[in-house]
Order: sequence, then C-alpha cells, then structure tokens
Amino acid sequence: MSLGMSIYVLFLFLGKKALRRPYLLLLSFGKKFPRVSYKDLAQATENFSELNLVGKGSYGSVYSGKLTQAKIEVAIKVFDLETRFADRSFISECESLRTIRHRNLLPILTACSTIDNNGNNFKALIYEFILNGNLDTWLHQKHGGLAPKLLGLPQRMSIGVGIADALAYLHHDCGRPIVHCDLKPTNILLDDDMNGHLGDFGIASLVVDSRSISFGHSGCSSSLAVRGTIGYIAPEYAQTVHASTCGDVYSFGIVLLEMIIGKRPTDSMFGGGLSITSFVERKFPDEVLHIIDPHLQEECKGFTKETVATENVVYRCVLSLVQVALACTRSFPRDRMNMREVAINLNAISRSYAAEIK
Repeated sequence: MSLGMSIYVLFLFLGKKALRRPYLLLLSFGKKFPRVSYKDLAQATENFSELNLVGKGSYGSVYSGKLTQAKIEVAIKVFDLETRFADRSFISECESLRTIRHRNLLPILTACSTIDNNGNNFKALIYEFILNGNLDTWLHQKHGGLAPKLLGLPQRMSIGVGIADALAYLHHDCGRPIVHCDLKPTNILLDDDMNGHLGDFGIASLVVDSRSISFGHSGCSSSLAVRGTIGYIAPEYAQTVHASTCGDVYSFGIVLLEMIIGKRPTDSMFGGGLSITSFVERKFPDEVLHIIDPHLQEECKGFTKETVATENVVYRCVLSLVQVALACTRSFPRDRMNMREVAINLNAISRSYAAEIK
C-alpha cells in the first residue's frame, strides 16, 4: 500500500474530528492527479444539478462534470450518508479499489471525504468519465427520435470477455479474492472503443477464501450480504448470510443471457416459475436462434445469405455462449464454473469466431 493510501485509510478510521474541518483535501489515487475540494465538485456538477445526474445506485447518485483544474470529464459518485451502510460502502469501495488495476475495471481517480456547505459529512468517489454510458442503455433502448444503438455479436462477445477477465482477476489474482456482489448491465460501462469496464464496488468485499465470506465476520449485518439487484442475485443468497465468488459467477451468467436474448431477468414474460435461465434451458439447443435478441437475429440472417458455412459459425458461437451462461447459472454453487474457467472459455469462443469469419 502506498504511503498516501495508508494515511488516507488511517484518516477514514481515526479522523472523525478532522471531518469537521472545512474542505479537507482528498487523497489522490493517481500521483499526478490534483487534489480537489467539495467546492470543486459542486462547481463541476453545477451544484449537483439534476441535469448532470447520470444514475442512481444502492448508496448514492452519480453525476457527470468537468473538473476545471484538471480539465477532464469525470463521473462523481456522491454517497447518500443517510442510507444505511452508505458510509461503510464508501470505505469498502476505497478498500477494494486501492490496489487493484485491470484494463476492464473502471479506473478511479480520487476520493473525497469532507463536509459540504451546510456542515454535513460529504463523501464521493471520482472516476474517469466513460463516454458511451452503460451496457443496459445499449441493450434496452427506449423508443425515440434518435437512431438506435446497436451491438453486434462480436461487440457483445468482446464486452463479455472483458468483464469475465475482470472478474477472474478479482476472484483469482488479487491475493484475497474480491467479490463484486452487484454485477448487472448498469454497472458495466462502455468506453469510446466499446470496451467493457466493471464499476460500482460499493458493496464489494474481500473474501476469506475462494468460495465464500461471512459478512458477520467483517462486521456488517447479514442484510448487506443479499444487497444486490433482484434478478441478478444468486438463489443461495436468500438462504444464507454469505456472499461468494460463486454468486458473482451466477450474476455474470444472467448478464450474459441478457446480452444474448435481449431480455432483462425481471421482464414481465418471466414469472409463474419461469425464469430467464429456465426459459433459455427449454430452448437450448435446437430453438436458441429463435429467442436471441432481434438485432442478433437480423445479423444472423445477413450471414445466412452469404454461405451456409458462415451460418454454422454464428450458430455454433451463439450455442457456445449460451452453454457458458447456463453453466454459470446452475442452482447449486458447486455446480458452476469459476470465473477463471469462464474467462478461458469465452476467450476461446471469441478467438474461434474471429478466425472462422475471416
């Protein structure tokens, strides 16, 4: 841990009196990134205007803005400290992000812990602004006057591979594994090259081993263990106070299915015992092409006009992706792949597809 980070963590836990000092300068995660104050962040967001609000999460709101001193566009995650566990979430996110570095993890620039103009505690994280928004807006577009945003099969595969690589890194290459706990399309940001970046580590936790963590052990209540998003939470979370890397695998499988069929797991078509996983399982393998996202169906039709061989490549690719997704969403955690296996499989599928369509 760097000296700056050590001082910052010490401040978080011991510096309650320091919180009362106005405009306390914040830690810089990047050595050359300038320090900023509450005043800087308020100015960047036009006093946290609704016009600059780009999204809301479990523990706060995210605003876009431009820091005058740094002259860069940023996303500012402001924690709602009246929300239960928000303060702990801020610490958790800082802890999770302080040492990890991966091309598919949303890069954090700095953090702010101070007081606002009214003397209230204020905590925020400042991220690099990601140009193309989140995956959810690309998969589920609202009808309007703008031309639709389309994601082709290669792009969806690339995003899936990137996020799988990021999760494999968190689970297997960070010393003690990190569980994200809230994987969903709105937490996957797309840059100007349409590369996927995993963000929002507000309820991420270091795990005791590669299978599970007791939130009681880390001092959090059991409600934090199942805090996530309905539709993406692993089924075992309803019966246990443990979050796990296996739970992240399940969530990833749901996201992968969503990218393939273009339906959220909470879609009205799922109910009465029918889930997104059981729906796809019933159609696998013979009818899979009939249930994929309409944009992908059109893409497949375009291929089929060329050659039967190309059609078979697309068909095999979709089947392989669905097979991986279903292997991630098994009911019992022990029956699922781990993220390293998922990443290896998806990278192989992507390479095979790229080689065969040349």
